[in-house]
Amino acid sequence: MACFITQSDSAAKDAVPIYVCRPDGWDALRTSLSTAQQNFASARGFEGLKGQRLRLPGAEGTIERILYGVGEAAADVLGPIRLGGLSTALSGKAAAGTYTLASTPADWSRRQAAIGWGLGAYKFDRYLPELHVPPVLVLEDDQNPDEVMAIVQATALGRDLINTPAGDMGPKALHQAAIDLAANHGAEVHETVGPELLSKNFPMIHAVGRAAHEAPRLVEIEWGDPAHPRLAIVGKGITFDTGGVNIKSASGARIMKKDMGGAAHALALASMIMATGLPVRLHCLVAIAENAISANAYRPGDILSSREGLTVEIDNTDAEGRLVLGDALCRAAEDEPVLIIDFATLTGAARVALGPTLPPFFSNREGPVASLLAQTNAEHDPVWRMPLWQPYNAMLNSPIADMKNAGGSFAGSITAALFLERFVKGRPWMHLDVYGWNPSSSAAHPAGGDMFALRGIYQWLKAGGLNGDFTQ
Repeated sequence: MACFITQSDSAAKDAVPIYVCRPDGWDALRTSLSTAQQNFASARGFEGLKGQRLRLPGAEGTIERILYGVGEAAADVLGPIRLGGLSTALSGKAAAGTYTLASTPADWSRRQAAIGWGLGAYKFDRYLPELHVPPVLVLEDDQNPDEVMAIVQATALGRDLINTPAGDMGPKALHQAAIDLAANHGAEVHETVGPELLSKNFPMIHAVGRAAHEAPRLVEIEWGDPAHPRLAIVGKGITFDTGGVNIKSASGARIMKKDMGGAAHALALASMIMATGLPVRLHCLVAIAENAISANAYRPGDILSSREGLTVEIDNTDAEGRLVLGDALCRAAEDEPVLIIDFATLTGAARVALGPTLPPFFSNREGPVASLLAQTNAEHDPVWRMPLWQPYNAMLNSPIADMKNAGGSFAGSITAALFLERFVKGRPWMHLDVYGWNPSSSAAHPAGGDMFALRGIYQWLKAGGLNGDFTQ
């Protein structure tokens, strides 16, 4: 990773120390400064308030220390991830250099702070005339350098996939990204493309993507020891969503390159698992299609068959993500995993309910919920539990098929989750309705494509989440 080096690197000896403090820790830190530096900090009003940054010069006029204020603990929701605000500010040729984390508030995890640094050092520069120059942080042994770099690199992969325009990230390109990831970790890849989707019984994936100029496909990655608990990760990979015949508005279509954000999440989590060698038998499935419009596009009122054997009446062609996920979830469930987790940029209703950066989380088992919520909160990567309210299944009723693909204007995130639940064959399952996008920048989270909940879920898996109680 360009934003990290380890202590063994020769450049580490010249690193500028960073001192992170809160207002209640400023007096103690201030006494460690020279008189000139104390006067310099006072003249600029540094008090450890949130977002305050100060470069302190030494006797030679060079930068000797960096001070970074993070505000009161009670109001610090981001915690150590907030260090990403500093790495963003230090990016670019003029400011980029090598730094070391000299001190942090007592309540901060230095590992999480390093992750925050990496998240904030990111910039999508594929189409810019000059490559981004990130600042470099020296990782020390107590920060678990290998894990930090694996998490930051996986997050950057997911962000890059989402940020890349659909003209360069169509079904073939997303397919290739999955192949490349698998090759990097010695994993197996199985692919079902175009007409094979019909012969191998993935009819809903085929129907959604058949109108596009690049064929729809299901890509599966298999990795790990078969003796380990089997985990299926499923991602929605709609590389661009026109809405189909129920076409989106201009504003609605503007960022639909991000509609493969679920696939980006799935591949990023798979990357974290494989790079760190978690004891998991991984099955990652990415359902890929472009929801385009042409003469052979599927239509409102059509009846689709599915891998599960259920028939689905199309109420709205813009509710396509749940269709491709339905076939992929059914395939995942057939191998009887301990747990299925799916990620999808699925509903606008989720954004109305919880906004862009707090994903709704659904689970058909109570056993793992408390531990997963605790872990995501501890990692400052939260999700919010939403109900699989079974009475709302009635909203999906169809008079001429087993079900409709949309439930109307009420409880849209819940009815979408209830639709998906019908395809998991009763296996333990979690669903995250992620947005995959930051409308504006905040510390460690630049505007544009982003990953949500992955760091928390990864840590939950690492802590033995798959060994928990999935019976209830």
